[in-house]
This record gives sequence, structure tokens and C-alpha cells, in this order.
Amino acid sequence: MKKIPLNVKQNIAFGTFRLLSLLVVAILFWILGFIIYQGAGVINWKFLTTSPSDGMTSGGIFPAIVGTLCLIVGSSIVAFPVGIFSAVYTSEYAGNGNIVKFIRIMTNNLAGIPSIVFGLFGMSLFVNTMGFGDSIIAGSLTLGLLTLPLVIRTTEEALKAIPDSFRSGSLALGASKLQTISRIILPMAFPNIITGLILSIGRISGETAPILFTVAAYFLPHLPHSIYDQVMALPYHLYVISVSGTDLEATRPLAYGTALVLILIVLIINISASFLRKKLQKRHA
Repeated sequence: MKKIPLNVKQNIAFGTFRLLSLLVVAILFWILGFIIYQGAGVINWKFLTTSPSDGMTSGGIFPAIVGTLCLIVGSSIVAFPVGIFSAVYTSEYAGNGNIVKFIRIMTNNLAGIPSIVFGLFGMSLFVNTMGFGDSIIAGSLTLGLLTLPLVIRTTEEALKAIPDSFRSGSLALGASKLQTISRIILPMAFPNIITGLILSIGRISGETAPILFTVAAYFLPHLPHSIYDQVMALPYHLYVISVSGTDLEATRPLAYGTALVLILIVLIINISASFLRKKLQKRHA
């Protein structure tokens, strides 16, 4: 039996990989195209700047947009410093002992817990035990815990990507461990750390179960005044107008419009972060 030449095998393998990659891109554009086709006709200035009305069968989604941004900012304030500092400790200070291995195992297990469990935990601890009630601070703390493992793992990988020669060279010049990390390692790793932060923001903005138990309101046509207020949020609002009410045909276009706005918000944040990452990469090139 004649053997297949090596170059033919390589062409078949590369062609298969290319086809699968194009398939993934095609599915992504198919989903985006469907959402844009269904929801673009709903989006206008009134839809973006007014509150829901008539039992949420008309009006806009401005309170939900503001609520989503509040939760993104609040949970980022919780998750980013804790996650980055935890990754610096496990990667730069703790070595490879049993404690670090245990921390990494627990971090991976935490990342695999369903989001609804985080919602129940947040309701028990932040809403009831700590007395925050259904509020922005309770929702932000819950979402911060939810995304913490992702921030830790991606930051660790970014720090590991920095060659040890930079650490050795800095220490040889008389810099302390803290100075080496703060002035050499973190600035060089930060462009890659931003990638993890982008992924965490994407997950924060799309979660429904955690905010259902801790912060989200069914109908709240005014803006929050403090971190102890409830808010509407785009994911929960999308869920409500998609499955609740008596006139689902009237609310379906609003659901697609809400989904498109949520995608655009995440896309704008991702593009801004990517621009910042490229700028930092050029600075440290």
C-alpha cells in the first residue's frame, strides 16, 4: 500500500485546522448578524435614553444600561486588585510549595462553580448576613467573587511569561524584590494582564443568576442614588422581557435590541482595553 507523502498529510492537517477556524468565525458572525438584523431597527435615541413604560412593552433601557455599568465598575474594583495581588503572591513570593498548589487547586475549583451558586452565596452573606440588602454593593461583591479566579489565573500566566533574566538582572543591580515586581515585572506583564481583565468584564456584564439574587430589580424606572440601591441590569432585563409578560410578540424586538446594546457595550470596553494594551506593548517593546 502506497504511503501518503508527508507534505500531503501536512496540507490535509493545515486545511482541516483552517476550516475549523473559519467555521468558528462563521458561527460568531452568524450570531452577531442575527442579533444585529433583529435588534438594529429598535435602537434609537429614545430607546437608549428613556425608561421602560407600559409594562416594559415600550420605552427604553437607560436605567438598565446605567445599572450594568455600575455593576461592571463595582465588581472590577473588587476583583482586579485582589486578583492581581493574589497572583503576584503565588507567582513571585510563595514558590511552588504545597500551600501554593492547594491555592491553585481551590482557585480552579472556584472557577468551576456555577454562577447561580455564587448568587445564593451572595444573597446569604452580603444581602442577609451583612445587611446590605438588594443593592449595588451586594451585587458587585458577588460578581467580584465570581470573576476572581479568572483574574488570578490570567495574571499568573502573564507574570510567568516574563523571563527570569529580568528578575535576576534587577536584583543583581541592587533592586529589592518589591521594586523588581513593581517597576519591572508588572509593567511588562500588564499588557497581557489586560487580556484577563477583558475576559472578566465580558463575564461580569453577561451574568444573570448572581444579580437576580443580590441586586437586580424587575422594574425600576429611575437611576440609583447610592451603592445601597437596587438597579436594573441589561442581562436580567433581557431575561424578563423575553419570558415574562402577556405580550411576548411586542417585547421580542425590545429583547433583541437590549441584547445588541449589551454586545456593543462589551465590544466598546474590549476595543478600548485592546487599544490600551497595544499602547503599553509599544512602550515596553
